[in-house]
Amino acid sequence: MPQDLYISNCNPVGTHKNHHPCSILIENSVVTQIGTRVKPPSHVQKLDARGRMVSPGFIDVHIQGSGGADVLDGKESSLRTIAQTCTRFGVTAFLATTVYKPGQPNDHLKEAARFTGADLGGARLLGIHLEGPFISQEKRGMIQPDSICGPDVEELERILRITKGTLKMMTIAPELDINRQLISRLKDSGVVASFGHSAATYEQTLQGIEAGLSHVTHMFNAMPLMHHRNPGPLPAIRESDLSVQIIPDGVHLHPAVVELACSLLGFKRIVAITDGMQAMGLPDGEYEYNGLRYISADGAARYGDGTLIGTALGMNELLKRLQNYSPFSFEQTLETATANPAQTLGLHDIGVGISPGMQGDLVILDSSFTVYATIVSGNVMFQN
Repeated sequence: MPQDLYISNCNPVGTHKNHHPCSILIENSVVTQIGTRVKPPSHVQKLDARGRMVSPGFIDVHIQGSGGADVLDGKESSLRTIAQTCTRFGVTAFLATTVYKPGQPNDHLKEAARFTGADLGGARLLGIHLEGPFISQEKRGMIQPDSICGPDVEELERILRITKGTLKMMTIAPELDINRQLISRLKDSGVVASFGHSAATYEQTLQGIEAGLSHVTHMFNAMPLMHHRNPGPLPAIRESDLSVQIIPDGVHLHPAVVELACSLLGFKRIVAITDGMQAMGLPDGEYEYNGLRYISADGAARYGDGTLIGTALGMNELLKRLQNYSPFSFEQTLETATANPAQTLGLHDIGVGISPGMQGDLVILDSSFTVYATIVSGNVMFQN
């Protein structure tokens, strides 16, 4: 339920920089006042930020699970666990990232669709991000064969029916037969078509962009490397204006590659993601994803053969690494998890600065990205 909240003694980042701490008033889930002279109404909940910074809440467009739960579980309780665990790391909104299994009931998608926009007691579920099923077998990475099928118009229509308007992003390989037709259909349906899990050439990537690709799933991972006579997708992506996901953990991408990507593309095009697994927020150990055991250690999740399948680090932890590895300032680093994903998804009321009329989704943190409090629709969902 919406909550009225008065945040005092805070320093908003972004457009509202002040030499003196100010206050923010959230009423009926929306920011209504911000400044040095804001007075709290009677009976409003109060939160003293104690001089810390306040930012729009983080948006994670690529998270599969956390807190021991996974979207694939197909349970309301799992979605609640994910939503609640996310707030520990400053995330106030997310896309439930998962796979589609051709010929199966896909109840997990029906549950995710049912609870999109519902109160899950934590971060807001904005919709679904599907990795596949129209991807390259060669570049499938952690995605299992039963979650991949050849491009098919009827299969896409089935997915759109199952997800009932909640599909917000689909990772797709543009080189596959008729996939460019499917990309156009996704674009027309308001779904972000994201390049990924693809073996596309330079030319095929450009054709996919022309068809409607507007985003890139975990750049460098699950796509061809660049060769001086066979450039592959990377130069085509650089030449475009597509927003680009990166996993800045220093494992999926070497810190030098993070720095290279950030320097070439600039902070406006980078979307930081966790690619989080259910091990996020849990101790190192052995867990299970999609029927296969994996090991979570030092923030990285791998199958027994060493294949990386995701992270166990929260968004604030990854942003700290991103700032260390990149040329970005603190404020620019924050934008990779706030304004940039919001723009990618076409959102205007969250993620983009703090001003009257914006959704009351905020994170209070310090310069080391330590989260003090996470606020969703004016409700304090986490406080450290």
